[in-house]
Amino acid sequence: MPRRHDIDALRVIAFALLILYHCAMVYVAEWDFHLKSSHTAEWLQSPMIAMNRWRMPLLFVISGIAIGLAGVETRRWRFAALRTWRLQLPLLFGMFVVVAFQAYCQGRAEGRLAPGLWPFFIRYWRLDLPPGAGGLTWNHLWYLAYLWPYTLLLVVVMPVLRPLRAWLVQPSTPRLAAWLLAVVPIAWLAVVQFALAPRYPETHALFGDWTVHAESLPLFLLGYLLSTSPWFWAWVVQLRWPTLLVACLAIATELSLRWLGRHPPHGPMPDWVLHVPWYAVERIGRVTYTWTALLAIFGWARVQLDRPFRWLPYCSEAVFPWYILHQSLIIALAYWLTPMRFGPVIEPLLLIAGTVAGCLLLHELLIRRIGWLRPLFGLKRRAVATRIKRAARPIEHAIGEQGS
Repeated sequence: MPRRHDIDALRVIAFALLILYHCAMVYVAEWDFHLKSSHTAEWLQSPMIAMNRWRMPLLFVISGIAIGLAGVETRRWRFAALRTWRLQLPLLFGMFVVVAFQAYCQGRAEGRLAPGLWPFFIRYWRLDLPPGAGGLTWNHLWYLAYLWPYTLLLVVVMPVLRPLRAWLVQPSTPRLAAWLLAVVPIAWLAVVQFALAPRYPETHALFGDWTVHAESLPLFLLGYLLSTSPWFWAWVVQLRWPTLLVACLAIATELSLRWLGRHPPHGPMPDWVLHVPWYAVERIGRVTYTWTALLAIFGWARVQLDRPFRWLPYCSEAVFPWYILHQSLIIALAYWLTPMRFGPVIEPLLLIAGTVAGCLLLHELLIRRIGWLRPLFGLKRRAVATRIKRAARPIEHAIGEQGS
């Protein structure tokens, strides 16, 4: 199967936007984050909401697509073992080492920890920190924690999904397939927002996070089902303008209602909210935007990004290490920059530039060059990576480089 450069490029772009999103979290007003600058702005809420609605759904769909394109059905259990190694090792290393810097900087900024990074690490590893002082967690690495059980579940149900996947490759009734793909995902996301979201706010704690699971797992499975369907990819290309238009109208509806103060409160919602008409309109606009934005993104990416860009191989390898590193660098830089009072322009520019520079230098000078570091950041060992590159085996490449 030919290499899908558009999916590789989308993955790189999605994680690049994730870095920008987390940098902006330091400055967006009224939103909780590990550290906040004194230079917060309310105007950031609108673009952040517009990105937030599809950024993680896009990553879960892409992860499902990558597995479908890898053609692992005849080697399911070997793939499951490889994916477990590629996800769990970086997750554990990230939790015990990389994320620990976030907990230390946050604890110091809030006055809950005494100075001393090494004594903090000892207590952190012993799970001996006082309440509220930043215990062991995965923070931004929750995506890896969720992707692993989703992948194992997919491996188990692949035989059951085979008939549906075969039908989607070339549907006998294309109009019915198009109608189902246009309506059913929106309807399901609406059910999630009306039935689960008010009672189960997002926690990213894996267990009990029913709203996130109900949204992310079906999108992950749908990405797998649609990955090899020529009909689907032709359909999203054909509808790239209409889906873009609907997405713009839907997000305009949600943002307008929010500007008017007609949006649900944060956290668990009282029952009366569910019976307010504007709540229904706001939620329907939200889920319509999520799905049509995804369709538009895939359609436009298929047209504009399906080509072998020179930067793509390097960036595809860099995605996983940058993802693991970026938020710890953001928190550390924010902890250092905020007291210096550089102002509302220079400070965020320094934060973004420092995060990008830190990820680039650590990846280029250390992670990709030191053999034992590579697996800790989701990369193959150099000898294995070289053999795969020379052999140009797309299945193994997809297992490895799409592993995040």
